[in-house]
Amino acid sequence: MRRDVTSRLVLEVTEPATLALAVAVARGQDADEVLDVRLDGAPVVPRELADADGTRLHVLDAGPGELVVDYRATVHGRAEPRPADEVDLLRYLRPSRYCESDTLAATAGAEFAGLAGVDLLAGVSSWVGTRLAYVPGSSLPTDGAVRTLLARRGVCRDFAHLVVALLRGLDVPARVVGVYAPGLAPMDLHAVAEAYVEGRWCVVDATTLAPRSTLVRVATGRDAADTAFLSVYRGRADLRELTVGAVADTLPDDDVRTLVSLG
Repeated sequence: MRRDVTSRLVLEVTEPATLALAVAVARGQDADEVLDVRLDGAPVVPRELADADGTRLHVLDAGPGELVVDYRATVHGRAEPRPADEVDLLRYLRPSRYCESDTLAATAGAEFAGLAGVDLLAGVSSWVGTRLAYVPGSSLPTDGAVRTLLARRGVCRDFAHLVVALLRGLDVPARVVGVYAPGLAPMDLHAVAEAYVEGRWCVVDATTLAPRSTLVRVATGRDAADTAFLSVYRGRADLRELTVGAVADTLPDDDVRTLVSLG
């Protein structure tokens, strides 16, 4: 499988700032890529930092002006599923800022009692997908899984947070992954969940908006706090434009009852 992905960010930096970008495909994938960053037309060379689970951060210091980030990559084939260690399996059981699994544990236990493995993932995916409406712009950046469930609507990150919180509430390690998603409409950066079942990490996307086998991993973490495509520190930069592209040479059918690993 070949996948071509692109992203373009245009920001207006009004106060000198440190920015961390998570737009590059994660480590472990066979990819040809180019990252071009310019401030008022002058090249800027970011520092690449290795974050958890293959996430690559590109960090830069920018003064006032127009900052343009262009990224493109061609991903060849599929990467091997990422292994898990004991620290991962403990870290991704804990409640986190946007995935209040301790609050939702009783709900998860009542709704999914007796389910395990593929049946559990399919059940949680279908339950979340039928109880939430996908409504662009309907949620706040501070909304977590509990507020999303009460509102009964959200965007991809909200779907992923609720899936993760329910699974952690059942003592299943789960995490959020930012991805490029060929087949997604409207096209954007996408967020899905991963759960550790049957000895491997498997992707759960309750939105069912793109085939899971085509997804390209970018950033992985506890929730959106760890996987944001842009973080701004010690200054101010306003996002003026975000354009994303993702295509694959094939868009296979998907079935929520099939275990799929990101690759």
